Amino acid sequence: MKKNYLLSPGPTPVPERILLAMAQPIIHHRTPQFSAVFGAAAEKLKGLFHTKQDVIILSSSGTGAMESAVVNCFNKGEKVISVNGGKFGERWTKIAQAFDLVVDEVKIEWGNAVDPQDIKKRLDADKDIKGILIQATESSTTVKMPIKELAAITKERDVLLVVDGITGVGVFDIPMDDWGVDILICGSQKAMMMPPGLGFIALSDKAWAKADKVKNSKFYFDLKKERKNLKDKTTAYTPAVSLVNGLLEALTMMEEETYPKIFARHELLAKGVRAGTDALGLKMVTKSPTEAMTGVYLPEAVNGKKFVKALRDNFGVTFAGGQDQWEGKIIRIAHLGYFGEFDMVIALSSIEMALHKFGHKVNFGAGVGAAEAVLHEGFEVK
Repeated sequence: MKKNYLLSPGPTPVPERILLAMAQPIIHHRTPQFSAVFGAAAEKLKGLFHTKQDVIILSSSGTGAMESAVVNCFNKGEKVISVNGGKFGERWTKIAQAFDLVVDEVKIEWGNAVDPQDIKKRLDADKDIKGILIQATESSTTVKMPIKELAAITKERDVLLVVDGITGVGVFDIPMDDWGVDILICGSQKAMMMPPGLGFIALSDKAWAKADKVKNSKFYFDLKKERKNLKDKTTAYTPAVSLVNGLLEALTMMEEETYPKIFARHELLAKGVRAGTDALGLKMVTKSPTEAMTGVYLPEAVNGKKFVKALRDNFGVTFAGGQDQWEGKIIRIAHLGYFGEFDMVIALSSIEMALHKFGHKVNFGAGVGAAEAVLHEGFEVK
C-alpha cells in the first residue's frame, strides 16, 4: 500500500475540519445565512493581515489579486519598480506590462534578496516612480524579501509598496499597518490550509486614495465595488460559497493556535529541515531563506527531474523541483500551513531513501536524526 504525502509549497494539505466545513450543503449567497459566514470570515482576515482595513475576498487565484492591485491602483503609463528575483517576480513584470505600465525591472540573481538601498537609490533618482511590486517570499527561489525595510523607505513617499504575500501571510509576521505596507495580497492554498480558489487583498488609506484617481476600465476586479459590497457582508458577483465556508473554519483554527505560535511553528520546522538537509550534505540555494520552505541543491549526479518524479510516483511524496535555470537541480521542501514535526521527518526520510535509490551514498538516519534533534523542541510532556 502506498500513502500519498503532499509536501509542496502550494497547494498544501487541507485539515479535515476545513474539508468538512466545505462539504456542507450549498446555500444561496444572497441570504442572511451566507452573509453571516462571509462577514465573520472577512472580519477575521483583518487579524491575519494585522490591519484595520477591509480585506477583499476574491473568487480567484492569488494571481487575480495581483492583477487587481495593478488595475485598481495604477494608471496606464505610470512607472513602477518590479523586483524580479524569480518566476513570481517575473509575473509582476508581466502583469504590469499587460496594463501598459512603465516597468523599471530590478533583476536579481536567483537565490538573492533585493537590497533595499538599491530601491531607495532608484526612488531618489526618479520621482515619477509610483509603486514597488515585490514578493514577501519568492517561492521559486525560497528567498524571503526585506519587506519591513522597504516599507520604511516608502512609508513617507508618494509610492505604493505592493506585496505579494501569497507565500508569506500566515507563515511569518507581516504587520501591514505597523510596517506601512500599502497593498498586501494572499491566496487560500498556502499557509491558510485551503484548496486554491480564493484571493485576498487589503489596501492602506494611501492606496485607496490612489485608487480613487485611477481611470482604468475594469469589471470583475473592481476593488471599490467589492469594498462597497463588503459593507453589506456580500460580494459584487457570485462567491465561491464552499470555499468561504472553509475560509471561516481555517481562520478559526489559526486563531485557536494563535498567530505567534503559528509563526514559531514555521520557524521551528524550517530549522529542523535545514538541520536535516545539512546533515545530508545538501547545500541551500539561498542565504536569505523563508520560513515557508527550504530549497537545496541535489547532488550533481542526480537527475532532479527524475528524482522529484520518482518521489511522487513511486514513494508517494510530492515535493516541488526547480524552475527555469534551476530545473533538474534543486528540490523545494514545504513547511507552511498544515504541517507539523512528523511531516518533516517523512520529508527527510523519503529524501534519504530516494537519494540511495539514485546511487548517492547516504548514511541512513543522518538527516532524520539531525532534524529530530531540533524538532523535539516542539513537544511538551506534561
